[in-house]
Amino acid sequence: MGRLTRDPDIRYSAGATPMAIARYTLAVDRRFKKDGEPNADFITCVAFGKSAEFAEKYFKQGTKITVSGHIQTGSYTNKDGQKVNTTEVMIEEQEFAESKRSSYGESSQQNSRSEPSQADGDGFMNIPDGIDEEMPFN
Repeated sequence: MGRLTRDPDIRYSAGATPMAIARYTLAVDRRFKKDGEPNADFITCVAFGKSAEFAEKYFKQGTKITVSGHIQTGSYTNKDGQKVNTTEVMIEEQEFAESKRSSYGESSQQNSRSEPSQADGDGFMNIPDGIDEEMPFN
């Protein structure tokens, strides 16, 4: 679970039926911190197909989400001839970890936001009618 460091980067594969590929980085707070060590880890995530399209449409910088998937490692040689090792999470499931209202903060929601609230009193976001076919977990 963490927050997106920036909006997802979306690309589409080549071919007769292009597939969406989303890359995003999660900043995950470390539970136990030692002096002189970073307070967070930055985890690169990759989603494909409907999951990537969902990320493109709904995920923005600062959004708190949870993900599950598997680790994939690889390497490539950069333009300077240096070997670079990579570690990424191949997303199998992704979902919001807080309500839209919580992500903006109560005070900023009430100040100048013109959008109607999309969350009930229980903190869960209402899913608009007709969105079922766009959900990645159907």
